[in-house]
Amino acid sequence: MSAKRIVIVGGSAAGPKAAARAKRLDPGARVTLVQMGESLSMASCGYPYYLSGVFEDRGLLISTPTGEIRDPAFFASAKGVTALTRTLAEDIDRTAKRLTCRNLDTGQRLELEYDKLILCTGSTPFVPDIAGRELAGVATLHGLADADALKEECREAMGKRAVIAGGGLIGLETCEALTTQGFQVVVAEAAPHVLAFLDPELAMLLENYLRAKGVRLLLSTAVTAFTGENDRLRAVRLSNGEELACDLAVVAVGARPNVDLAKSAGLEIGITGGISVDAFLKTSDPCIYAAGDCIETVHRIGGHKTLAPYGDLANLEGRVAGENAALGDRVRFPGTVHSRICKVFGFTAGSTGLSHAEALAAGFDAISVVNAGPDKPGFMDGKLLVSKITADAASGRLLGFACLGPGNVNRQLAQAAMALMGELTLSDLATADLPYAPPYSPAVDHLIVAAHILENKLAGRLRGITSIQAKARFDGPKPPFSLDVREESEQRQMRLGVGETLIPIGRLRESPGLLPKNKKREIVCYCKVSMRGYEAQVVLGDLGYENVNVMEGGIMAWPFGRAK
Repeated sequence: MSAKRIVIVGGSAAGPKAAARAKRLDPGARVTLVQMGESLSMASCGYPYYLSGVFEDRGLLISTPTGEIRDPAFFASAKGVTALTRTLAEDIDRTAKRLTCRNLDTGQRLELEYDKLILCTGSTPFVPDIAGRELAGVATLHGLADADALKEECREAMGKRAVIAGGGLIGLETCEALTTQGFQVVVAEAAPHVLAFLDPELAMLLENYLRAKGVRLLLSTAVTAFTGENDRLRAVRLSNGEELACDLAVVAVGARPNVDLAKSAGLEIGITGGISVDAFLKTSDPCIYAAGDCIETVHRIGGHKTLAPYGDLANLEGRVAGENAALGDRVRFPGTVHSRICKVFGFTAGSTGLSHAEALAAGFDAISVVNAGPDKPGFMDGKLLVSKITADAASGRLLGFACLGPGNVNRQLAQAAMALMGELTLSDLATADLPYAPPYSPAVDHLIVAAHILENKLAGRLRGITSIQAKARFDGPKPPFSLDVREESEQRQMRLGVGETLIPIGRLRESPGLLPKNKKREIVCYCKVSMRGYEAQVVLGDLGYENVNVMEGGIMAWPFGRAK
């Protein structure tokens, strides 16, 4: 019996993983990897850190952990895979099971027959069709060539001006890299807030932090044109009518799945624009699989089709597609919970699952709460975390979790992602047995505290409002009574400045003369993180007050200006 012929198109993340997995499981298979570029298995998520100078050796982006360059010779000797770089896949003959390719250097055509074909054609950065996009100095950060070009731009960057179009993950990571290298950076984001997967009360905290790092943020503002002289960028024009002089513009407004090869072969394209695949990552042709940024997958919480162009998922999908191509349909890819994270200077921000807004849009009866607190005890130099946890009000099932701050955000998101995939409820989380020691976490971990708070809110014990809701009420025609229940020494350090009354929690019962006489008047109470704010709500309820709300997350989750 002849060896199975497995051909893979795409050599970035999903393709090499599929090739290696297929060859390991079927050592007798003839596995061929076709890559349009000259590099293989690039660590593309490392590009911003290469730009920022975290490391200078470009070879680390295409090396194994032991330092071997992942080139065709490596794939041949270490993996038993034939890797053809600088080779463009041009046509699929599904009847003959033949892939036609062309060497980009010699022009020579090559026909590869296959028993199973895996498409890992990735995605392409989206650059809006606006004037001047062809100018030198207008860049993207998607491939290794982009990273090389931007690295060159970073030489002698001190005092130069850069505009980043887009405040998503790549935009903010590039913002940090360019700022670190000396650029004066402006971020123009067409949406009202950066990181669209965050609800506004969290996004605004990150925006404040970015401004404090010297970044100019222009929200609800799009780049509408690039202008230049002598074919070189000199300025960008914005949707607000402003024109900004700049030396560099990086377009980071998203990517589109590369589906041209699949579409020309008549494969089914999904509603999101990605290649449609089943749970085995099989396309509409039973002999062709697809994985990575080019496919659409299912959202495990919302149940809808989605694009999930993340490097980790591409590797996981490639592994599944490689196994199924080699051994038959044995393993399923269950979809994504959309776990994402990014470092922005000294902050980390990310989310997993659905935001509150997304949960409502998906048809859930969503309930959420904001939590603020340290990632470990103060005596272990704990750092702040601010999070928002969302659950289904009917079942208590966890729907999503977002977190940001200088603390260990990654741990919180990883725990929440596993809880989402396990379909855990708030009551499951409330008694979760997580590893604890003071160097790593408080005795009750931040995620568990968030679950406790949301359980209280779901049961009606906590009546909470977000900082945005509180600000709207404080600024309204009939503002509520603002009650700060911290100690006097704390208020001297920082306060909101919204006409608040200070009554420390320990003296609340002893100070009836400072409280509203009308027991029906709304009171909004808070402290640093609103743990004492919740206790104040209980006390005030016992004193007969009927309309008491806690400002969730307290002062540490307040994204507006404070009094000095």
